[in-house]
Amino acid sequence: MNTSAASLPRPEVAPGSLRAWILATRPATLTAAVTPVVVGSACALHAGAFRAGPALAALLGAALLQIGSNFANDVFDYEKGADTAERLGPTRAVQAGLLTPQAVRRGMVVVFGLALGVGVYLTSVAGWPIVALGIAAILSAIAYTGGPYPLGYHGLGDVFVLGFFVFAAVCGTTFVQALTVSPLAWAAAVPVGALATNILVVNNLRDRETDVLAGKRTLAVRWGRRGALTEYVVLLAAAYLVPLALVLAGLVGWAALLPWLTAPVALRLLRRVSADSGRALNASLVRTAQLVFFFGMLLALGIGLDAVGR
Repeated sequence: MNTSAASLPRPEVAPGSLRAWILATRPATLTAAVTPVVVGSACALHAGAFRAGPALAALLGAALLQIGSNFANDVFDYEKGADTAERLGPTRAVQAGLLTPQAVRRGMVVVFGLALGVGVYLTSVAGWPIVALGIAAILSAIAYTGGPYPLGYHGLGDVFVLGFFVFAAVCGTTFVQALTVSPLAWAAAVPVGALATNILVVNNLRDRETDVLAGKRTLAVRWGRRGALTEYVVLLAAAYLVPLALVLAGLVGWAALLPWLTAPVALRLLRRVSADSGRALNASLVRTAQLVFFFGMLLALGIGLDAVGR
């Protein structure tokens, strides 16, 4: 059996070690969990309702949900045959033999349990809607690659990312502080969600051939390379047009256009994604995640500056 270098265990990572668990958390993905919470907190500040305690709890809860989802994805993709020795992406702990499926399942339960603990505090602050949101988020994180109808295997992964790891995070963070969701929060979730979904677009574009063999019908598999690239372009365009729309609608001032500073990076990234294929897309995957972070931080800064300047 041919073994790709990308899927081999890293020599410095011992099976069952702390480094193996850190690898399984996929630290690079955590910025995609942090960014929506920061933007949601900026929207709460704009509404005059920023509260540090709920904001920090939302940040911790989002990070735990992301880690739990990563654990679930690691073990379920391995068990369904999507992660094999032929994978082109970064090392996965279970597939590489660094952690057993049983250990990762237990870790997933522990992490989601901690997320529920954070949810108890947020429920005491914001009421029963947080219970419904938290349970739905956990179930969706598991159903993304697990269960009888895994969302990611039926072309619904993009909707999952957009809905539960962005809209729920941005609007939920605003809600636990302001006890309402402003039009600004709903709108600000769109560009963050669009760019976060593009992380998945690049991932699925890279894995199209292996996903076909595993029976994973992502949008990149269903629509082909051209369709996936079109989705990437549309989501990029939405991300950069929404701040302008917010300014023109009078919801925020011109400071909300600060994310446009990242436009040259986005254009270079688009050229790379359009030109590369296979393992070469790993670099574009990392840069897309970085774009989410910097765009989101600048959007939050712009909203915050507008709030302070009013």
